[in-house]
Amino acid sequence: MTTPGASEAALLGARGMARLCAVQALYQIEISGANFRPVIDEFIGFRMGGEIDEGSEDRADPDFFRDVVSGVDARDAEIAEAVETALVEGWSYTRLDTTLRQILRAATYELIARIDVPARVVINEYIELTAAFFEGPEPGFVNAVLDRLGRVYRSGEMMNLNDVPAGSSQT
Repeated sequence: MTTPGASEAALLGARGMARLCAVQALYQIEISGANFRPVIDEFIGFRMGGEIDEGSEDRADPDFFRDVVSGVDARDAEIAEAVETALVEGWSYTRLDTTLRQILRAATYELIARIDVPARVVINEYIELTAAFFEGPEPGFVNAVLDRLGRVYRSGEMMNLNDVPAGSSQT
């Protein structure tokens, strides 16, 4: 596992940076057992809006960040159950790598609650975020899980994606 650096951060927009910060905050909350509110305040006050790495000054969207982290906290049981049901046999929610679990939690929240963000955007953003952390098969794993969840929570959008011929782009 790697930590995203300047090159990865440079590719992210304000919401992409907010997603990265949300995954980091959720990781911190799980590892430390901290309450989500002070962690949100800490990230917004001290970690967001400045340089992520030398040469990178992309700013995260604090409102989007706050919504994702507090939304994951508010819907924790629903999200855990959703991810658990989307995993293939032999995998369990608690068996997932901690970082991978936070990525799936944040993405699942967006698929469930942020209907203003297209499912395809949510899935692609979190696949790219996963690739910034992991160099192995994890992005494909996240793609498969989020595709299953997208078909449950955004079936209309996902059905429309099936109508697009292979190799064409839909913008």
